[in-house]
Amino acid sequence: MLDKARKMQQQLIKWRRDFHMHPELGFQETRTSAIVADALEILGYCVRRNVGSTGVVADLGSGEPVIAIRADMDALPIQEINDAPYVSQNPGVMHACGHDAHTAMALGAATLLAEEKFPGTVRFLFQPSEEAGDAEGISGAPHMIRDGAMEGVEMVIALHVDPATPVGDIRLESGPASGGVDSWFGSIIGKGGHGAHPHETIDPIFISAHVIFALNGIVSRRLHPFSPAVVSIGAIHAGQAENVIPAQVDFAGTLRYTEHKVQEQIHTEIERAFALARALGGDYELRFEIGNPPMQNHPAAVELIRLAAVKLLGEEHVLPMKKELGAEDFGCFSEVAPGAMFALGTRIEGDQRRDVVGIAFTDRAHELVGVCSLMATKAGGITTAECLAKGTPMVILRPVPGQEAGNAEHFAAERAAVVTHNTDDLISHISRLLRDPQQLKQMSENARRLYRPAGETIVQAVRSAVSGRS
Repeated sequence: MLDKARKMQQQLIKWRRDFHMHPELGFQETRTSAIVADALEILGYCVRRNVGSTGVVADLGSGEPVIAIRADMDALPIQEINDAPYVSQNPGVMHACGHDAHTAMALGAATLLAEEKFPGTVRFLFQPSEEAGDAEGISGAPHMIRDGAMEGVEMVIALHVDPATPVGDIRLESGPASGGVDSWFGSIIGKGGHGAHPHETIDPIFISAHVIFALNGIVSRRLHPFSPAVVSIGAIHAGQAENVIPAQVDFAGTLRYTEHKVQEQIHTEIERAFALARALGGDYELRFEIGNPPMQNHPAAVELIRLAAVKLLGEEHVLPMKKELGAEDFGCFSEVAPGAMFALGTRIEGDQRRDVVGIAFTDRAHELVGVCSLMATKAGGITTAECLAKGTPMVILRPVPGQEAGNAEHFAAERAAVVTHNTDDLISHISRLLRDPQQLKQMSENARRLYRPAGETIVQAVRSAVSGRS
């Protein structure tokens, strides 16, 4: 089988580069899904199109067992900087998480299986929108499940490329393989007033200090030490003037877990933390947005993958998983049927490529503004501190003086990003964007459509460096 796969190398490269050149955002994968469906029909699969909006389901064989193989197809709202001949042709959109490779590899597996005889049925699930949800925050996997993609499935498997693991190795392990994720949004409500008369106010910032302390104690003091979990505050917004105590402080954050009983306890503890506001004379509002469940790798599915990997790669190349709490909506599939996802190593020894650098822009081409972004995907991300620790190049730009608030409305620091491996390339690209208002506007529209503005204030300037290279 491995020899047959190697003979397909050029076709796999062709597919992957084509998908990379024409990336599509979640629930917009019309071109990608059409290519996938057409190829599968030629191979003799029974194909259903537009499953879960733009997904594809394809069956080969008959009867039981029904084994499903899932690949995600969507890209991210990121501007690619690359001089490769297959660079993205869609401004502001890039396959930066490997879904182009996932799709190409699944087509390759479908091609190989079309030449084999086997009992039962193999079902391919080409999924839309793993990276982002719809208007209700629901990603592609639940939509496909609602459209019957998992009916009759007895086991489901998937992979994700892993640039931290060498080519030729995979990572696989039973049990929790990613975290479940919920978002939470809260407000501390007080009574505003003049900063010189705090006794006449109910200061929500003072109250928030106690709430923050309680939130940060949930994992270390309220949960069992052997229950992996995270409670993070991602945003705090309050006030407009230095001499006015605001009436309200708004919070937004995320939580991660691997067991549903821990999820429930975290919800209770966050509620308890915000309730401190009432003990201190204020009030609060709190709501949760329920996200994707944790991904549990079933022992039977893990063993099936492990045996195949040992046969093809050797036992020394099957490594344990790295434990992290990034989120993946494959967990929705593995809640319906036993499933497992493994990490496929893609790191090439000696390859000196650097990490991701993010820049978010306004849609005013004459304003040189932006922010070093978190570039956080559901599988994780890189922070400014990590950039500094790893020596990753990054650029932080200054807003136009006096227009900080207006500029901040356009920032989408969580996802709108520019990928580069070289600071000079990044600066050159910014200069080109400043002369190309349409491309700059498209990037901003893509970012604002999918993700909430970050509302960040920019603190460092590189305007002179950029103008010097324009």
